Amino acid sequence: MDIDVLIVGAGPTGLMLANQLGRRGIRVMIVDRHSGPAQQTRAMAVHARTLEIYAKLGIAERALALGRRGNGANMWAAGKRMARIPLGDIGKTVSPFPFVLMLGQDDNECILGERLNQKNISIQWNTELIALAQMADGVYANLKLPDGSHRKICAAYVAGCDGAHSAVREFCEIQFPGAPYEHVFFVADTEATGNMVPDELNVYLWRDGFHLFFPMAGHNRWRLIGILPKRLRNKDDVSFDELSPDIQQEAGVDLTFKACSWFSTYRIAHRAAEKFRDKRCFLLGDAAHIHSPMGGQGMNTGLQDAYNLAWKLALVVKGQASENLLDSYEAERLPVAQRLLKTTDRAFTMLVSDHWLAGIFRTRILANLAAFAMTFEWTKRLAFQTISQIGIHYRQSPLSQTLTSQPPNAPKAGDRFPWLQLKFQADGSVEDIFQKMDDARYNLIVIGQHAPEKMSGLDDLIITHVIPDDVHNTEELARVGISGAEFYLVRPDGYIGLVGNHLTISMLKAYLSNTGINFYSG
Repeated sequence: MDIDVLIVGAGPTGLMLANQLGRRGIRVMIVDRHSGPAQQTRAMAVHARTLEIYAKLGIAERALALGRRGNGANMWAAGKRMARIPLGDIGKTVSPFPFVLMLGQDDNECILGERLNQKNISIQWNTELIALAQMADGVYANLKLPDGSHRKICAAYVAGCDGAHSAVREFCEIQFPGAPYEHVFFVADTEATGNMVPDELNVYLWRDGFHLFFPMAGHNRWRLIGILPKRLRNKDDVSFDELSPDIQQEAGVDLTFKACSWFSTYRIAHRAAEKFRDKRCFLLGDAAHIHSPMGGQGMNTGLQDAYNLAWKLALVVKGQASENLLDSYEAERLPVAQRLLKTTDRAFTMLVSDHWLAGIFRTRILANLAAFAMTFEWTKRLAFQTISQIGIHYRQSPLSQTLTSQPPNAPKAGDRFPWLQLKFQADGSVEDIFQKMDDARYNLIVIGQHAPEKMSGLDDLIITHVIPDDVHNTEELARVGISGAEFYLVRPDGYIGLVGNHLTISMLKAYLSNTGINFYSG
């Protein structure tokens, strides 16, 4: 093998995968047919679950410094604020990042690229995948280099992170069913003043569609995303000056645009690949799924694709797991993409429908419904879990196993392990469990019982955290539904693989063996 993993595409998804594999000692090569990083991009929102992953990669603080925290989302109709979703308030016990970070895709790529450079992994720009053949012993790829010459390499695996027009997907002959939306979108970086709530997402609903105002770093800077009004949809070369009167009419007379530094129109589609794996090749990010911009989920979903696949690929490449482990990537991430496609498509269709009843629903009913829903705590929690992607789970995954019945509100196998502040020493201070957990290994959380004295054969795979009996710990665990003797084997990506009551080494070994993990059995 020339390399372990060839990554095609140096957008956020490819960069995340390269970083995660590189820090695990896997030989990677990342190529991209473009001449350099994106300069102007449409993705804007970085959600709590992504920031948790960034923290493990050591780049969360850099992202926070460059971005703008959005602590809430406001819904406007007919010039009046109708509802607010208070993200910061409802997420403060759920995640260390209880907000939406407004940070463009270009800045995310910059941060991820900087971290990759620190690993001495360079991106091969102007390098195009022009042929691919899978064999039993590896994948043979033909690359067209910047000078026009060709280079043939052999990789153990190939990751297609190369966008909606993925060459990897086409060479693997994987179908990409779906359809384009008929509406034309616009995106604009502006300097503007108006009734927008500062540092929060502002959603303006109107008869013919919607406008989203994302706060950006800097004074009075906003990124606008929306759909063109009917009068401009069939016009070529639309300018922002032509569009701005429509936005001002719907958002209110107080809105004033002082400058527009970038404006573009575009069309999107809703599609999902029929499968995410073909033997030694994988699809991630936009190569696997594309959908409407509702909720700002696209880039975040691709980043989680990479985080899910990376630890599994690393174990297999190192000989610590069988190839069967890789089957779980598609089993876990394809349903997530399909659910996201359905929900965003339904929401988007409702928001952009041209029917007069849909216009009345948007401007007179939807915002009032949202305002009413936000009076209930459970709907607030659901809203944050959905938007932040913390609510994503893999309960139906072959890697999720429950040995005993659990209380209804307890964390389940396949859930993200909850964020907790615990004492890890009986007389110690309170610490953040996310900071204690090692995402390069499995984490064994032992509660209300002693850990096995000997972890024979498992020390390299598992790090153990024993939670001592303490009044504070009891209260904090009860907050998330954990009581009595429990143990949780948490996967490297932070999701619960195995849960039970009374822990034995044989339970751990049986679970690991059944999920394809190799370990020293002595």
